[in-house]
Amino acid sequence: MGVYDLTRSSTRGLIAGLCRPTVQGLENVPPSGGFIVAPNHLSFLDSVLVQALMPRPVAFFAKAEYFTGTGMKGALMRSFFEGVGSIPVQRGQQAASVQALKTLLGMLEAGDGVGIYPEGTRSRDGLLYRGRTGVGWLALTTGAPVVPVGLLGTDRLQPAGSRWIRPQHFTMKIGKPLYFERTGPDHSLPARRQATDTIMDAIAVLTGQARAAGYNVGPAE
Repeated sequence: MGVYDLTRSSTRGLIAGLCRPTVQGLENVPPSGGFIVAPNHLSFLDSVLVQALMPRPVAFFAKAEYFTGTGMKGALMRSFFEGVGSIPVQRGQQAASVQALKTLLGMLEAGDGVGIYPEGTRSRDGLLYRGRTGVGWLALTTGAPVVPVGLLGTDRLQPAGSRWIRPQHFTMKIGKPLYFERTGPDHSLPARRQATDTIMDAIAVLTGQARAAGYNVGPAE
């Protein structure tokens, strides 16, 4: 068993034992080929939970700082995020964001699963925010199916401002894949917006969250 499989299997077992999550819709994950996982975002832990519980590997981005820490803590964090297949990215830089989407594009074309949060950053008030159009760009450029995911209760695992994880029951609902016509990168902004809104509507059905009118903006760092 490779490092990735071992880390993922161990994390899945830990989550199952401590949280006893309810997972619905595993049959909706395409059995082969590239696919895009689009979850709502409530917790720092969401990526780890999705990566561990999905039947196929899914690569999410993680802040580059998680890969550059020093000492024992830094080494353990770097080993873990590399072990679950996370990809380092510099947040808040336009050039880095563009390159990040190109990285996901290459993975989809190779037949891999990738994860992207349409909201961008996690919701701290429980609302479902307007989706940013990177997910629509990926869907239209590649034609890869988009699998909407609804996470419920993950915010209770590590409440805002807390440094500790508190095992709690949570639910992950996997919706039926959404298919969009493959247009390549030369599609219109309205088409990208429409695809993104369709994805957000599917997530809203899964979560039952109230919708926010605008985009989510994370706290100043």
